[in-house]
Amino acid sequence: MDQPVNLSEKLGFIHEHWSPRVVAEMNDYQFKVVKFQGEFVWHSHEDTDETFMVLKGEMRIEMRDRVVELTEGDLFVVGKGIEHRPVAESECHVLLIEPRGVVNTGGSGGELTAEMDVWI
Repeated sequence: MDQPVNLSEKLGFIHEHWSPRVVAEMNDYQFKVVKFQGEFVWHSHEDTDETFMVLKGEMRIEMRDRVVELTEGDLFVVGKGIEHRPVAESECHVLLIEPRGVVNTGGSGGELTAEMDVWI
């Protein structure tokens, strides 16, 4: 990468919810932009943490023992192995930071499982 990445511009290319798209890599970590709306599936990532940063809107991350509310500019790290479910009542734009090769639905699978390593 030798040019700046404009996250708002990249989000303009995304027309479906729950489909993360890679915009940059650093070492083995990917930076992905995604639009959330509605409820995602309960899932966990057994081998890695997952970082959520809200770029626009509001969302919550439900965990079995608590709920974390996030608004624009907030960042939250879900620890590895913690079952969670992102929820956004209205469309929310998010930057995800996680290692390359992480399946968005963890081991849960299902129709919301996104294709991996899709760059925009």
